[in-house]
Amino acid sequence: MDKQDFSTTFLVDQTPMEVFDAINDIGGWWTENFEGGSQKLNDEYSVRFGDVHYSKQKLIEVIPGEKVVWLITDSKLTFVEHQTEWTGTKVSFEISKQGDKTQVHFTHHGLVPRFECFNGCSKGWEQYAQHSLHSFITTGKGMPAKKGA
Repeated sequence: MDKQDFSTTFLVDQTPMEVFDAINDIGGWWTENFEGGSQKLNDEYSVRFGDVHYSKQKLIEVIPGEKVVWLITDSKLTFVEHQTEWTGTKVSFEISKQGDKTQVHFTHHGLVPRFECFNGCSKGWEQYAQHSLHSFITTGKGMPAKKGA
């Protein structure tokens, strides 16, 4: 069976370590509504997007310059019937050299088409990974959700 997890990939000119550091700066590209740590193995943090989305992540794999994996240990998505759809899913960032570029391969493992939030969440990840994180890596300026939003 083909994997149906949401996934997206992009290339940047920065080094794998610069990419790794940017990914771990959650407030710089995902949301300023961030509490906790996101730098090292077993760090935990939570994010909020108003009253619409809450999730708590734990860093379960951290290989500097190569990979970051979050386990979503708790979630509440108020715009879907099954509000804990994200709980138990994983988000991974695989970083690799592709010639003179660095590739970022983002996957939300478990975010699959049968989830009610798949379309909306996929569009959100497209925005945050392909646009905000990419911009944060390449220019130092991301487009995270603002504090209180």
